[in-house]
Amino acid sequence: MESDFRQEQSYLRAKKRVKAIKGFYVHLIVYVLVNIFISAIIIFGLMQNNYSFSDAITNFGVVSTWLFWGIGMFFHWLGVFGFKSFGLGKDWEERKIKEMMDKDNKFTKNF
Repeated sequence: MESDFRQEQSYLRAKKRVKAIKGFYVHLIVYVLVNIFISAIIIFGLMQNNYSFSDAITNFGVVSTWLFWGIGMFFHWLGVFGFKSFGLGKDWEERKIKEMMDKDNKFTKNF
């Protein structure tokens, strides 16, 4: 009975994690599509006002939508994947210690 409870809890945690990852990817797709649409409208409008394409594409209005929503995307990514994505998870120290010991052992074997 205890193992059934643990297995069910593990399943629920995994399901919640998959849902969070799926939510991030949906957010990423919406981010790209909506920003392409908004940027196209701004660029089109600026070009109607005699801006060159290169001036229109570098306009702050175009860049700012990508930038500020991108900051939000970064924090969403951080919330879903956390600092583990940077390689600093729970067992990072142990892996680093083992790696250093292995390097040291290889070095001392050569002498």
